[in-house]
Amino acid sequence: MLRGSKVGLRARYEDDVPILRAGLYDDVVNSSRAEGGPWRPVVPGSKDPRLVVDETDQRTVRFSVVELEGGMLLGDATLWGIDTHNRSAHLGLGLLPSARGKGYGTDAVAVLCHYGFVVRGLQRLQVETLSDNAAMLRSAERNGFVREGVRRSAAWVLGEFLDEVLLGLLAQEWKRDSAETTA
Repeated sequence: MLRGSKVGLRARYEDDVPILRAGLYDDVVNSSRAEGGPWRPVVPGSKDPRLVVDETDQRTVRFSVVELEGGMLLGDATLWGIDTHNRSAHLGLGLLPSARGKGYGTDAVAVLCHYGFVVRGLQRLQVETLSDNAAMLRSAERNGFVREGVRRSAAWVLGEFLDEVLLGLLAQEWKRDSAETTA
């Protein structure tokens, strides 16, 4: 498990999937804002590619976010679009409604940075988020990410176009924190 000060990132357990699906993806508004496409219902028990780990996919690493004290499931964290040639990747984070606003997101981003820069040896990490996603913007910027640009009207979300903000962080800019790898 990878540990921060408040959260751990661990392997995805089969029991995590229905909880994450109900808390993150059955919510039409939340899912529409988080996904790059339109919301669609997923049959319970099906192999939802947003949540199920595909061991053959070398470009995506999915974690379950858990509270360090007590081990309660808090959400989903992903390093995706891993490019081993250019040594870059994208971060994704989704916290269950009960976990939002408690500092878990900032800590989870810090642990993802540790994984990307230390464990994977990447040079660049990137976040793309809707311009009104204050929580993700705050979590990324608290971890040293720099706003690099705005993609105007880049996301079609529930009947309107929204801007996306692009943030980047380079390995030499990253400040190591309390995130560490433990067995």
